[in-house]
Amino acid sequence: MTNVEAAVTDSPASPAVRKRPRPGERREQILQALAAMLEQPGAERITTAALAARLEVSEAALYRHFASKAQMFEGLIEFIETSVFTLINRITEPAADAAEQVDGVQQAQRIVVMLLQFAERNPGMVKVMVGDALVFENERLHQRINLFFDKIEAALRQCLREGAASAGSNTPTVDAQLYSSLLGDLIRGRLLRFVRSGFKSEPTARLQDVLASVH
Repeated sequence: MTNVEAAVTDSPASPAVRKRPRPGERREQILQALAAMLEQPGAERITTAALAARLEVSEAALYRHFASKAQMFEGLIEFIETSVFTLINRITEPAADAAEQVDGVQQAQRIVVMLLQFAERNPGMVKVMVGDALVFENERLHQRINLFFDKIEAALRQCLREGAASAGSNTPTVDAQLYSSLLGDLIRGRLLRFVRSGFKSEPTARLQDVLASVH
């Protein structure tokens, strides 16, 4: 054993030091805790006191990172938007071969599957997506969620219009409008049923069969 090793071995244990969270880490912890609490039955309305207690911090500590609870929900919505639209961009990325025909229906269906799989992995956030967690919150949060679904339907419509045009449809815009609305209703309905069932009714259950039947 070297002198250095002996010195380390013989020295008394240092008291545990609580590590300071890295920049942004506490903010992430707050949002993760909020999403986890939303997964619990009857947790549509969560107080900052309950959230602070779960994190073992003071309410004042929460407000050092978020000016209000509405901002916390905006943080969750931002995570939902970023996650979903990043994946939509990958799905709709142009093919390497420009001459390759676009299968708009397949792209749109992949978007539906992706979104419902995201919901299954993040049940607490589904309460935000369907509005249950926002009932007593600022109206701008409801507007932002409505805009989120409007953008989803716009992405579906774009895929379907391009696909219908490539397939030689005489009415690609009308076809895309009808089918995108149907898929949008399917998404909302499955998300709502997921929440109402206490997260027991999986959004992707027999989804491929349903998609095949509505096309």
